[in-house]
Amino acid sequence: MAKAKTAYVCNECGSDYAKWQGQCGDCGTWNSLQEIRIAPTGGHVSASTRVSATKGYAGVAAQLQDLSDIDIASVPRFSTGIGELDRVLGGGLVAGSAILIGGHPGAGKSTLLLQLMCSLAQQMPALYVTGEESLQQVALRAQRLELPTTNLKMLTETDVEAILATCAQLQPKLIVVDSIQVMQLADISSAPGSVSQVRESAAALIRYAKQSNAVLLLVGHVTKDGSIAGPKVLEHMIDCSLQLEGDNDSRYRTLRGHKNRFGAVNELGVFAMMEKGLKEVKNPSSIFLSRAEGNAAGSLVMVIWEGTRPLLVELQALVDDSHMNNPRRVAVGLDQNRLTMLLAVLHRHGGLHTGDQDVFVNVVGGVRVSETGADLAMLLAIVSSLRDQALDQNLVVFGEVGLSGEIRPVPSGQERIREAAKHGFKRAIVPIANVPTGKSNDLNGMQVIGVKSLQEALAAL
Repeated sequence: MAKAKTAYVCNECGSDYAKWQGQCGDCGTWNSLQEIRIAPTGGHVSASTRVSATKGYAGVAAQLQDLSDIDIASVPRFSTGIGELDRVLGGGLVAGSAILIGGHPGAGKSTLLLQLMCSLAQQMPALYVTGEESLQQVALRAQRLELPTTNLKMLTETDVEAILATCAQLQPKLIVVDSIQVMQLADISSAPGSVSQVRESAAALIRYAKQSNAVLLLVGHVTKDGSIAGPKVLEHMIDCSLQLEGDNDSRYRTLRGHKNRFGAVNELGVFAMMEKGLKEVKNPSSIFLSRAEGNAAGSLVMVIWEGTRPLLVELQALVDDSHMNNPRRVAVGLDQNRLTMLLAVLHRHGGLHTGDQDVFVNVVGGVRVSETGADLAMLLAIVSSLRDQALDQNLVVFGEVGLSGEIRPVPSGQERIREAAKHGFKRAIVPIANVPTGKSNDLNGMQVIGVKSLQEALAAL
């Protein structure tokens, strides 16, 4: 018999090596290589044997189709019953898809999936597999959340073969596995949670979901930096990757799509953690605009674009005298490198020096902003705090700032302006290319000021 071979795979990038080494040569991560065992093959097969074996597959050419002839109506979606989840998924669940949901402990992953399963179990066969909790714990949570518990099949198991045997007997259309890090295959000698166990267990479950046209939802643990634990190849195997974010001391949770083969990425769904579970927030802008009474220096409202909708959030800045040789630059919810760059633009093209000041910026509500449309709002909030002059609470700002001090337009500018007008804002400072042309009846008398440079924006204040 051929001997089983051993390889070492990096947890971060998936690169494999013949022997162990302290640092991965591809991604540079230390102590990320884990041992896996490769099953022995049945013997060497020559190239001529492989060629002759494929001569009998004359029907392969008959399966070729033009892209224009493919019927996309045969891949229907069905709603989850949770509007914010449907938005992040791109309109609902797709049969035969594999979805990975990650998040920190206590974020509400199991709560959200239990609400989803109890609701859809009334319409289709559903199986909830838990490997970390007992059935009594899940039942107590369902009772506390007052969820319908009929028709939902429960299974506490970590053996993938046993799970697949149960699925073959039950034929569910919806499967939840909580979590993939505790699943294991008997023919793999490594411990649950290792690279080989997570990869092969996920591959077996995803293969069954594709063959049976069932929806598979996998719960994934995350590392301390928020990424999915285990091999990086896991995120390539699934169709959709969702991240449930939120601090334990906050009642609000955000669900963001990082990968979606059936919809747009970077969609944002907002939930509120209540006594009866996660409740969707229909108007997320309202929860991020609970501003303090009275005008405060350094506080400003900006309009960001999340997925397919605008979102109004409050940006706060604090500029204070520094008592250290190197003044601090701290950005919470924003890119810190971009903050440093914008401060240089403010000094060069705005004439305001902050080299001896500590600068802190924060996005209220725990929202993480990755787009450049927050540049102008960040600079104006810093100027407000530096001058200790409060800005008008009816003012809203967005726009990208270039290195030469120009204000660049941002995508979906008019939709952002309409969203701000709907919430009662009376004045907006935006890039001149985003100013609506003609008269708009849905602006409610809002004054829109278009600016081309940072100097014009500072003068408009």
